Amino acid sequence: MARIKFRFENRAAKTVALAGDFNGWSTIAHPMKRGRDRIWTIEMDLPPGRHEYKFLVNGNEWWNDPHAPKVPNVWGTENSYVDVQ
Repeated sequence: MARIKFRFENRAAKTVALAGDFNGWSTIAHPMKRGRDRIWTIEMDLPPGRHEYKFLVNGNEWWNDPHAPKVPNVWGTENSYVDVQ
């Protein structure tokens, strides 16, 4: 397991959740917290391997992580991913 910190900046966001293959793409399992700097963060322990994810903003907008690599998904768009050693 490795502790991974996810960060997302969106000044218009009222809520942000982290969804990915590690939580069954749940839109409610991992809500993120907004800091004073207005950056949304969450830390998670993830097992080794590749983990695909997206951020769900305001309950209806899917965003990729602008700082992470991307891979195509089955919906014809892309998912962000992190490789954990």
